Amino acid sequence: MNQKSLVTLVTTMVISLFFSTSSFAASVFWEPLTYFNPSTWQKADGYSNGNMFNCTWRANNASFTSDGKLKLGLTSSSPNKFDCGEYRTTNTYGYGKYEVRMKPAKNVGIVSSFFTYTGPANGTQWDEIDIEFLGKDTTKVQFNYYTNGVGGHEKVINLGFDAAAGFHTYAFDWQPGSIKWYVDGVLKHTATTNIPTTPGQIMMNLWNGTGVDDWTGTYNGANPLYAEYDWVRYTSN
Repeated sequence: MNQKSLVTLVTTMVISLFFSTSSFAASVFWEPLTYFNPSTWQKADGYSNGNMFNCTWRANNASFTSDGKLKLGLTSSSPNKFDCGEYRTTNTYGYGKYEVRMKPAKNVGIVSSFFTYTGPANGTQWDEIDIEFLGKDTTKVQFNYYTNGVGGHEKVINLGFDAAAGFHTYAFDWQPGSIKWYVDGVLKHTATTNIPTTPGQIMMNLWNGTGVDDWTGTYNGANPLYAEYDWVRYTSN
């Protein structure tokens, strides 16, 4: 058992003990992202979202490193054909705090993300809450959300460091009347209007854009590129 697995086991036991004896009865979903567990996670595979997504999701582009991290890849097997990676929970989650420790990829024209999502494919309205890194400038992070398909809530934050240079913790606390975003435990932005209501899957992906050059910059075909994720945690109300 490696050091991360041992720490994960002890931490999980402590979390379980605390919440089983707490009168608040909150629940915690803690995922150390050391291996693929198909009972709780899915790898997007064999299709493309189209529109601004200029790649095909491949299960092989969601893998795990020897030191116990999820690695999402952006690769190419032939000229102008790109494959990308997406990892998502099998279950949906509602109000509560969502946290990730991650390191996005750096390159013009790409996006690394952590978000919740549900939509017509799930038989619901489109509700989404985002933490997104544009690879063209990883000294910034973008927060956004959609409620019944209505977005336009983008907020770009200067981090004061290069997110692609190391792991940091990013989070949002989703409540009925607000969403609060955090970086390394520090509150960075609060939204209070037209807040989403529908539980969604927890998702992470890395992809290259097309037709959105004013947002992402023009992708130059550079590959392979990787975003890494150390752990994910959800704590309910």
